[in-house]
Amino acid sequence: MRIREAELSRAVWDVLAKQGIERLTIRAVAAAAGCTTGLVMHRFPNRQALLRHARQLLHERTRERAESLEAEAASPRAALHAVLAQGMALDDETAAESIVWVGFLAATVGDDELITLHQANNRAWRERVSRLVAAVVPDWPSDRVVTTALTLVAMVEGAAALASTDPAAYPPVTQLAMLDATLSAFGL
Repeated sequence: MRIREAELSRAVWDVLAKQGIERLTIRAVAAAAGCTTGLVMHRFPNRQALLRHARQLLHERTRERAESLEAEAASPRAALHAVLAQGMALDDETAAESIVWVGFLAATVGDDELITLHQANNRAWRERVSRLVAAVVPDWPSDRVVTTALTLVAMVEGAAALASTDPAAYPPVTQLAMLDATLSAFGL
């Protein structure tokens, strides 16, 4: 059963990343997984369950990657840079994640359950960036750390959203230059 669950998760992700949130349906997931709609409905009884699962997948993927990069970094500054960079659309995987994330912004409008899930995951991201900023500049007051972290998150997520839909205008080298310029402007 675990293997089939992993296949269904992969199918949910593929439909969302390649076809968009508006095409995320039980039928589309079944087609992508090569199984019946009944099997999909056994795990995901409705579209809402698909959306919740996909949002959680996004959070888990990015959290695991950020934790790994942070643990491997040689310094707090290197950790901050690496964690922020992984939130940009620098390759096919992170561009797909950005598309999924933007889709969730649209899906949360008017959906209390999805907005609550989105806010909780986004709060964890902001807290990670705040903690990393504080590690780089431990003498900064907490309000400056928080404001800086919010600015960095907004820049990274905005760049990723723009790059995932217009990669020619925002290639990886440009996104990284934007990140470096922003960090430099804050003295980070």
